[in-house]
Amino acid sequence: MSGVLTGFGVIGAIIAIGYIVGRSGLLGQHAQPVIARTVFFVLSPFLLFTVLADAEVERLFSPLLVVSLLAAVAAFAMFLVVAAVFWRRKLPEATIGALSSGYVNANNIGIPVSVYVLGDAAYSAPVVLLQLLVFAPIALTLLDIGTGGKTSVGRILRQPFRNPIIIGSLLGLVVSVTGIHIPAPVMEPFRLIGAAAVPMMLISYGMSLHGTRILEPGGSRRDVVLATAVKLAFMPVAAWLIGKFGFGITGTELFAIVVLAGLPTAQNVFNYAQRYDRGVLLARDTVLLTTVGSVGVLLVASLLLH
Repeated sequence: MSGVLTGFGVIGAIIAIGYIVGRSGLLGQHAQPVIARTVFFVLSPFLLFTVLADAEVERLFSPLLVVSLLAAVAAFAMFLVVAAVFWRRKLPEATIGALSSGYVNANNIGIPVSVYVLGDAAYSAPVVLLQLLVFAPIALTLLDIGTGGKTSVGRILRQPFRNPIIIGSLLGLVVSVTGIHIPAPVMEPFRLIGAAAVPMMLISYGMSLHGTRILEPGGSRRDVVLATAVKLAFMPVAAWLIGKFGFGITGTELFAIVVLAGLPTAQNVFNYAQRYDRGVLLARDTVLLTTVGSVGVLLVASLLLH
């Protein structure tokens, strides 16, 4: 369990630094959105290219991928049924809420947890692949439709391939699947730039917390509570049920599936919300609440399954 606490301790410290920077006004009032755009358009594509390029193909396309897909879809559906059908949320807010309910932090929390708790960073690679090559294109296309007015079938089909995050992920997948060898000196600039994505994303998130309070009025409190409950309680249980009874998975593999499903909402969701300026408070609050709450979820999962 020290691995779980270590991973969350590192992340919490970087978020705290971002909060201090934002509170001090050291970088000016426009720094936070500029950093967020830098992460989205520059740093994250390099990070995801290197993560997927280094991943083993057999790990990328394992049963864990299918179970993770089904558990995430169940979480998305649970939120959408309540928020979109009964609460009549608009498409952008419903999309951000659904992502907050089932899009896990497979990078900056998932990778440390995979290393310290599961013993292998590759466990998180299939989830990274699933989210960036399936969920992200669909979600970003919906956000484009919901915020850009008129659209067309051609624009919808082209949009995923115009997104830098998805482009970087696709190129990394090509390298992994084809086994192309890229010399270390060539890869090193990509690794250095990508390595800046996680801390900058966390710093940007920490800066956004200054001057705000969680579950503030007008911040879609019902949506935040629903997304947090689905993410922390419903999704890990769904993953366990699907993995154990649907696919007969047991032991370490089942434990890994539940741990990955119990990860908090990804900061990428907050980054997407900022990019489109919709559901920002919903994403921010859910990321924070699930990041804190997932510590307990992972501890319980470890006690029951490990």
